Amino acid sequence: MRRDVFQAIADPTRRAILHMIAREPLNINSVAGQFAMSRAAIYKHIRILVECSLIVVRQKGRERYCEARLERLSEVAGWVEQYRAIWETRLDSLEDYLKTIQTTEDKHGSTE
Repeated sequence: MRRDVFQAIADPTRRAILHMIAREPLNINSVAGQFAMSRAAIYKHIRILVECSLIVVRQKGRERYCEARLERLSEVAGWVEQYRAIWETRLDSLEDYLKTIQTTEDKHGSTE
């Protein structure tokens, strides 16, 4: 099954893993140690993040390190941006409406 970035970030554990390794690469054991679930479950989450190209796992000596590749999140940012623009337009309309009501009340006196 082909996974996409949206599927990857849909899970809170995967979002937490991304958050952890966004600051610095961590070895897989350090990542797994932060969660109250089996190491196998963490490996599954990491595999999904790798499939979606959000992280890469690199071998350094005996350790395997997870490194964030957050460029793919621009796909999510682009998707969210279109809705942000819609909401800004709606909020601007609401602001204009509220100003109109306030102006009307100021002209005719308060209704209280």
